[in-house]
Amino acid sequence: MEPDSPSESAVTTCYRHPRVESHVRCTRCDRYICPDCMREAAVGHQCVECVREGARSVREARTVFGGRITTGPLVTYALIALNVLAYLAEVVRPEILDRFSMLGAGLTGPDGGHYVWQDTYPAGFAPEGVVNGEWDRLLTGAFLHLPPTQGTFGILHIVMNMVTLWNVGRVVESQLGRSRYLALYGLSALGGSVLVLLLAPTTSTVGASGALFGVSAAYYVLARRLGADPGSVNRFMAGLLLWLVLSAAITSWQGHLGGLLTGAAVALAFAYAPRGDRRTLVQVGACVALLAVLVLLAVGMASALKNGTA
Repeated sequence: MEPDSPSESAVTTCYRHPRVESHVRCTRCDRYICPDCMREAAVGHQCVECVREGARSVREARTVFGGRITTGPLVTYALIALNVLAYLAEVVRPEILDRFSMLGAGLTGPDGGHYVWQDTYPAGFAPEGVVNGEWDRLLTGAFLHLPPTQGTFGILHIVMNMVTLWNVGRVVESQLGRSRYLALYGLSALGGSVLVLLLAPTTSTVGASGALFGVSAAYYVLARRLGADPGSVNRFMAGLLLWLVLSAAITSWQGHLGGLLTGAAVALAFAYAPRGDRRTLVQVGACVALLAVLVLLAVGMASALKNGTA
């Protein structure tokens, strides 16, 4: 008998397609893969499962302050759109200003007029404002502006605010990420309204200025944290404080100051939270604590106004 001939090499097949012959291995798991399962890698090819697993293990890009990196200032665009839509609505229906402006306490008379608040009032009068449980005014007032024919600025009121939001808001949103930026804007708006409630409860106010002072304060804090040129950012802050003082006679300085202080507090929490897994927890905790303080102040003041002890 003749000696047996050498056996032929075993045929290798793709681990996902057993009927397809394959001679290429995944550089990560070393399994055989066919052309349909091959994915280009830095070296050689990988199978679809290893590529998927690798994508899960890659850290998502984050900003310096922990937010997700965004491709565009969508929140800033949305805020501008909301302000413009609210402005158009109040031009068409002026009564929107009476119902949704920031007002701590006032009275509506039997004639439909609006009167200064007093805790004891004649029959036929009814309370209006936060003291009447209209808590939404603490935020809705920050999206309304002076009508074209009223006030010192008229239509310039919304124009100047939206230009500021466009210029400063885009920068802050890119630094913080969308969720943190939205929290900053909302808390700053609320902080401005709460200080109006505390210091000028009978004054009706409107405007995004409180929120914008908060965003501008955050711009200063974040720029200093990032090591920006101190001269330029200090001049920016000096101009902001100068406007706060000069505009006190014709605008709600209480709203401006409240927004500035709140925005600065939020920005400090975002900028100086310890890096690592606990950073987001610290930042969220700071925002929740600040929100709780603002809510307690608002509730306490509304109760004092209602009871005549304010």
